[in-house]
Amino acid sequence: MSLLYLDTAEPAPPTPPLEGAVRADVAIVGGGITGLSTALHAAEAGATVVLMEAEEPGFGASGRNGGQVNPGLKLDPDAVERDFGPDLGRRMNALAGAAPSLVFDLIQRHGIACDARRNGTLRAAVRPKHAAAIRSTLEQLARRGAPVEYLEGAAISALTGTDRYIGAMLDRRGGDLNPLSFARGLAQAAIRVGAAVHGGTRVLKAKREAGAWRLETAGGSVVAAHLVLATNGYTDRLWPDLRRTIVPLFGAIAASSRLPESISRSIMPGRSVLYESGAITVYYRVDSGQRLLIGGRGPMREIHSVRALPHLLAYARRLWPVLAGVPWTHAWGGRLAMTSDQYPHVHQPAPGVVVSLGYNGRGVAMATAMGAQLARRIMRPDAPIDMPVTDMKTIALHAFWPAGVKAAILYKRVSDFLGL
Repeated sequence: MSLLYLDTAEPAPPTPPLEGAVRADVAIVGGGITGLSTALHAAEAGATVVLMEAEEPGFGASGRNGGQVNPGLKLDPDAVERDFGPDLGRRMNALAGAAPSLVFDLIQRHGIACDARRNGTLRAAVRPKHAAAIRSTLEQLARRGAPVEYLEGAAISALTGTDRYIGAMLDRRGGDLNPLSFARGLAQAAIRVGAAVHGGTRVLKAKREAGAWRLETAGGSVVAAHLVLATNGYTDRLWPDLRRTIVPLFGAIAASSRLPESISRSIMPGRSVLYESGAITVYYRVDSGQRLLIGGRGPMREIHSVRALPHLLAYARRLWPVLAGVPWTHAWGGRLAMTSDQYPHVHQPAPGVVVSLGYNGRGVAMATAMGAQLARRIMRPDAPIDMPVTDMKTIALHAFWPAGVKAAILYKRVSDFLGL
């Protein structure tokens, strides 16, 4: 894997493997954004926290994603309130809409160096059907006071440098960052306020023991009253059937070399991030190092070379022909967790256990927000959180997900091509 962020991110803080037997108020499994945000917020609230990550903090999609800090849930605000009622639905929309603010506030408060910029999110449409959907979303957001604006024609071209789109919504709440630097910064902030963060520490077993949870690793053990499972797309067999409640999809991203100034200023000159509206989305941004990062669906496997992503490179050149001679230096992927209903899932499958996963491609902002929510639930078990707590439901025929995903992607690509 040729991951650009490994070359550009801030150094990782020391996170040595767990050794020996320790006790804590909260044990967290998973060192992505959900787990790190939970550790930070719980430790700030006075809990003793031990976080265990099988690799290193930010190893998974939390440190490999497109770096977009996008507001909102996957579904439109009216649909959320229809599905969950006016009270909880309103709180869910408010939580998701304010999630980028939480990200940027944490960055400022803890001095996290991660190239953060709040230049807005563009949701763009190629076809009239998708433009109509964007207009509907915008109207719903505007009714709720969101700073959104509909753009057409020259206004879109001025921000993007391409005439590909017939309509777009600019949401000024969004922005971008270096996600691996952000994850490492969250780890450093959590350590600074007293959390213990251990990399290279895979949890092998979790069992209930004397009213607490005992977690065993190769080098030690943790006993804690509260257990947080924050493994998302890398969920394994630690908790029975949890991995069968989500579908892990592989995202794929390619990055160009540093663009010459003459080219850089013609590609996304507004420096907003953009994702396309459609069944199969493409997303991109120009980072602070003047590189173009473009992502979308790729092979259902790890990516090691730009040769694995010819469709993304060709699409980038279609958007901006000036890229014809620009070299592409990095390509990578990672597992995202998708849910069948397109909502994040929070579960409490046993006493003292809380799970959050399934951000459906919006993990930077939503995972950060859910970490704060989980910490609140731990510290005040009777306090409501702004996301439904549901029973775990396994996905039928889950063992066949790779074939199913490939078929679904092919169908959706054809649907987009035909304008269905």
